[in-house]
Amino acid sequence: MTAPAAEEAPVPARESGPWDADEAHPETERVDLGGLRLPIGPGFEVQLNVAGDRIVGAVVLVNESALQVHAFAAPKRNGIWGEVRADLARELTAAGGSCEEQEGPFGPELAARIKQEGELQPVRFVGVDGPRWFLRGVISGRAIADPEAAKVLEDVMRDIVVVRGDQPMAPKEPIELRLPTEARQAVEQEAAKDGRPPLDPFHRGPEITEVR
Repeated sequence: MTAPAAEEAPVPARESGPWDADEAHPETERVDLGGLRLPIGPGFEVQLNVAGDRIVGAVVLVNESALQVHAFAAPKRNGIWGEVRADLARELTAAGGSCEEQEGPFGPELAARIKQEGELQPVRFVGVDGPRWFLRGVISGRAIADPEAAKVLEDVMRDIVVVRGDQPMAPKEPIELRLPTEARQAVEQEAAKDGRPPLDPFHRGPEITEVR
């Protein structure tokens, strides 16, 4: 006689973000980038990371600090931040940088020094495993040494909404982003004038700036 399949335990409600689009989360002003809904505030500037003709990440600039975020698909039953963290540590060390693990507001993170233009620059790698997705953030600039500046970017990370979608995706595959409608139309008009592709990776990336 076949034993009945064990019922999966319900996923407990999380008390803080980043949030999944299908779970209850606080309403606030966010830029809709498709796979990510990114909170914005006074003085924020948002730039988009382009790989080929795809938008794969975003950078939030504020108070001489930067938060770069990328979202990836992940397995349903287990997170990948532990594996990604180990891979990052090996890659950074091999490239002449250094890193050490520390505890941060989102759990384990990497405090690293990476080579940029021949100099070692301090950065923080933070990660959050969500339901079938993984969100990675890289904090740099003034926020490395200034706790108040760091809190602003940590709050941005905490208030991001990830829209994973139902399509099949391999683990670690980037969740594709898109420009908001108004910004996309502006970029296409500018590209038509210049005679270049709408998302030319060698041209300065699209920006969304909010100044109040």
